[in-house]
Amino acid sequence: MRKTTRRSWPAFLSLALAGALLSLTLVARVAASGTPVQPQQGNQEAAEAAARLNKKQFRDVRVTVSNGIATLTGSVSLYEFKADAQKQVLHAKSVNAVRNLIRVAGPNISDQALQAKLQEKLAYNQEGYGNLFDAITLNVRNGVATLGGHVHNYVNRDSALALVATTPGVKDMIDDMEVDPVSSMDWEIRLAVARAIYGYPTMNKYAINPVRPIRISVQNGHVELYGTVDSQADKDTAYIRANSVSGVFSVKNYLQVAGQPTGAK
Repeated sequence: MRKTTRRSWPAFLSLALAGALLSLTLVARVAASGTPVQPQQGNQEAAEAAARLNKKQFRDVRVTVSNGIATLTGSVSLYEFKADAQKQVLHAKSVNAVRNLIRVAGPNISDQALQAKLQEKLAYNQEGYGNLFDAITLNVRNGVATLGGHVHNYVNRDSALALVATTPGVKDMIDDMEVDPVSSMDWEIRLAVARAIYGYPTMNKYAINPVRPIRISVQNGHVELYGTVDSQADKDTAYIRANSVSGVFSVKNYLQVAGQPTGAK
C-alpha cells in the first residue's frame, strides 16, 4: 500500500496542476470577455416566462426565450387570450420583447357573417353620449377585424376593443381608431351640434333608433358627421345645421344616403 501511494503521488500532483492551470485559463477568458458563464440560462428564462401562463386558457401555449425576446407559439380559443398571453410574458424580468405567433383557433366564421355580428354588437355597445359622439368603422378580412374611425374618449375605445377581442371567430385585431382631443371647447361644440341637428323637426326621428343616429365627431372645432340618413334632403339639412353652430370651423359631411354610395361634402 505504501509503495502504491508513493508511486501515484507524482501523478496526482500532475493532474492537480493541470486542473489548476485549466481553471486559471477559463477565469482569464471570462474576465476578458466580461460575461459570466451561466449554463442553461435560456431554460431558466423560459421557465420564468412560462410560469406567468399558468392558466387553463394558455394550456396549449409554448414559450421560448432567446436574448430577451420571448416567442409564443401554440393556440388559444379567443383573440383576447392571445393578447393577454403577450401582456403576461412581458412582465417576466428576463423578457424585453415578445414575438406573438399564437394561433387563434375557435370557430371558423365567414368574414361577412363575422362583420355583421360585430357591427351589431358595436352598435348596441355604446349608450348616451357614446352613441352620438363615436363613429367607429369596422372591416373584417380573413378573420382579422380592423377598427377605425373616431371615439370621443379612451373608455369607449377600450370597450370596443374588448368587445371584438372576446368574440369567437376573430383571429386577430387591428386598432386604427382615433381618440378625439379632449377640450371643453370641443365638448360644447359636440353638444351644440347635437341640439342643432336633433332639435330640427325633420331630423329628430334619428334619435329614436339608437343604432341609427347621426354621429358627431369634433377635433379642435372641426366637425365630421357620420351615419346613414333616409334622403339627400336630410343629409343636406344636417350639414347646414352643423355649420350654423358658433365656434365650428368646418364641417365634413360623411353621412350616407340609404341606397347610395357614401361621400364627403
